[in-house]
Amino acid sequence: MFSGRAWRLVGFGDPAEVIELQEMTWAEPSPGQVLIRVRTAGAGYPDVMMTAGQFPLLGDPPFGLGEEAAGEVVAVPPGSRFTVGEQITGITDFLEGWGGYAEYAYLREGSAIRIPAGMTDEQAGGFPIGFRTAYAGLVERAPVEAGQTLLVLGAAGSSGATALQLGKALGATVIAVAGSPQKLELCTRYGADHVLNHRTEDLTARIAEITGGRGVDLVYDPVGGDTAATAVRSIARNGRIALVGLASGAPLALDAMDLLLRNYTAVGVLAIPGGPEAEAAVWARLAELAGQGAITTPVGAVYDFQDVPRMIAEQTSPRAGKSVVRVASK
Repeated sequence: MFSGRAWRLVGFGDPAEVIELQEMTWAEPSPGQVLIRVRTAGAGYPDVMMTAGQFPLLGDPPFGLGEEAAGEVVAVPPGSRFTVGEQITGITDFLEGWGGYAEYAYLREGSAIRIPAGMTDEQAGGFPIGFRTAYAGLVERAPVEAGQTLLVLGAAGSSGATALQLGKALGATVIAVAGSPQKLELCTRYGADHVLNHRTEDLTARIAEITGGRGVDLVYDPVGGDTAATAVRSIARNGRIALVGLASGAPLALDAMDLLLRNYTAVGVLAIPGGPEAEAAVWARLAELAGQGAITTPVGAVYDFQDVPRMIAEQTSPRAGKSVVRVASK
């Protein structure tokens, strides 16, 4: 039995009022779980949705918050591929109420990897969700091929910046869309071929200019709302839009007749694990790319453990990059 503190959602509402730091105990992990002492945990817009009662995969509180975490293995079940003392990162058992904003966390063994050499604690804590989602979108659900053009919305955010990098690693030409010069600079730093400011530029005209009037093969959309509606106009014939999220607060409103007449496809993206062998191959590929330096967590703001409620409130309008919580030092 392990004891420590964990941030728990006790009701829906304002993060400052409904998230409490509580004393908890963690039993020995069950098959399929690994228990870690958390050093860092990644954050994102889903935290906002959970706090507001808008996350479709969870019921009513109380439950823990934080979908991903990194740290040292402290307990494993019989037959685990991990051993006590190893440094790993992965997706937490948040769907069962156990989050990563805690001093200990259960990780799903099938969605965890040993931390690649050279990866910092902050990079490790913010690695799993964004890159697993990007892999689901760009490889499993709406594959992008080398030489194709990929348009990434919210490209400086925790989801978009991972898709930007994975798209480049897969050989695509990447057009990154963000909303400030600072965010566009981050997109350029992480490999975008072209950057567009959706607040100051005519996206349709600029995309037509960049693609010679052809349009883009794939739109990666973690944003929704008006920006996504504008991006749809620039999908090439036989192109696709991958619907990943709704950081704007509203999903893209699809027009079925427009899909029909322009012959494009809308694909929903939810990174649900496949069978054990298939899932292991996904994580092995992501770990390989990280080890090669082809992809890396775009760390932005780093918060102290005591600042989790404030951090979640700020995810409605986050700074560039991936927000990460520092839970403990080595």
